[in-house]
Amino acid sequence: MKKVVLAFSGGLDTSYCAKYLSQEKGLKVYSVLVNTGGFSAEQLKEVEGHAKSLGVESYKCVTVVEKYYRECVRYLVFGNVLKNETYPLSVSAERVFQAMAIAEYAKEINADYIAHGSTGAGNDQVRFDMIFNIMAPEIEILTPIRDQQLSREQEIGFLKKYGVEGNWEKAKYSINQGLWGTSVGGVETLTSDQPLPENAYPTSVIETKNKQLDLYFEKGELTGFNGKIYKGKIEAIEALNSFAAPFGIGRDVHVGDTIIGIRGRVGFEAAAPLVIIKAHHLLEKHVLTKWQIHWKKQLADWYGMMLHEGQFLDPVMRDIESFLENTQHKVTGTVFVKLSPYRFELEGIESKHDLMSSEFGAYGEMNLGWSADDVKGFSKIISNQTRIYRAVNKK
Repeated sequence: MKKVVLAFSGGLDTSYCAKYLSQEKGLKVYSVLVNTGGFSAEQLKEVEGHAKSLGVESYKCVTVVEKYYRECVRYLVFGNVLKNETYPLSVSAERVFQAMAIAEYAKEINADYIAHGSTGAGNDQVRFDMIFNIMAPEIEILTPIRDQQLSREQEIGFLKKYGVEGNWEKAKYSINQGLWGTSVGGVETLTSDQPLPENAYPTSVIETKNKQLDLYFEKGELTGFNGKIYKGKIEAIEALNSFAAPFGIGRDVHVGDTIIGIRGRVGFEAAAPLVIIKAHHLLEKHVLTKWQIHWKKQLADWYGMMLHEGQFLDPVMRDIESFLENTQHKVTGTVFVKLSPYRFELEGIESKHDLMSSEFGAYGEMNLGWSADDVKGFSKIISNQTRIYRAVNKK
C-alpha cells in the first residue's frame, strides 16, 4: 500500500479526506496536525482521538509555534501588516508554515503522496500546492475536495456511510484558530451585506467595564503588559489575547481579492494582534524618522501581500525582513491603551527614544533649536523649484 501524508485539522473536509483516501483509494493515511498556536491540550487530544477513530495509519502533531513566531509573526508586527488595512493575516501566514512542516514530514517518511482538504474556490489550495511544489516537487499532490467539487452535505453523507458520526452542526461555521488570530467563515461571509452573528465568534463578550492596559515593547516585540514581563514572546501574546478578547475587541470582516482572482469575505477575531499592531504603530510614530516610516509602509504592505499569496519562500522576503528588523532598534517603550467593550483607544506612549523631546521645541508653541531667520531662509530655498517652474510657465 502506498503512503499519503494528509494535512489534518479534524474538521469536516480533512475527516472526509482521511476516510476517502483509505477506503476508496486504498492508501495508508499518515495524518499530521501542524500546531501553529491556538490549541489547548484538551483540543489536541480530541483531534488525535478523532483521527484514530477514522482508521488512519498514524497520527502526528507537529508543533511549530516558536518557529512561526520567530520567522513570521514578529515581522508582521514590525511591519504593522494589516491586509487592506483590516486583516492581520491570521490564517494566511500560518498556512505557509503548516505546509512547510507537512512537506518536511512527507519527505522524511518517503511518502508517495501529499494531500490537503482545500476547496477549489479559496486561497489555501494555492498556498499548500505552492509550498509542496517548491519543497517536495517529486511527491504527487492529492486534493479530493477540490477535485470532486463536494458540498458539505455530500461529505457528511459519505462519512455517515462509513459509520463516522459527529456533531457536524458545529461545522456551520468554519473556525481556524492560531497564534495570530482566528478566522470565521459561514453563510453570512458568502454574501456582501450580512454581518456575522454574535454567536459565530469563539469568544463571548463578558467584559462590560473599561480597563487600563500598559503594553511593554522592546525592539519592536511585545514583552509584557500591566506590570508583568513574560518569559517568552508567545506567552505574552497568548496572555494578552486572553485579557482583551472578552471585550469583543479584534472582530471584523475582511474583504479582499483572492489569489485566484475572485473577491471574498472572511470574518476574524484577533484581539491580541490588533491591539499589538496598533500600539506598535503608535510607538513607531514617536521614535522613527519620517523616511523610516515612509519606506517601512511601502515594503511592509508588499511583504504582507506576498505572504498572503503564499510567496513566503521567495528570497526577497528575507531581504525585506532584514530591513524591517533593522528599523526596530529604537522601538522600545510603553504604550498606554484603554479597553472598552468592542473597542480600544490608544492613549499615548512613554519612551526614552521619543522624538517629541521638549529639548528642541513644542509643536505649535516655541522653537528652541533654530531661529526665525533660519526658518525664513529654509522656506525660501525649499520653495525655489516650484517658484522657478511657475515663473517659466506663467504664460
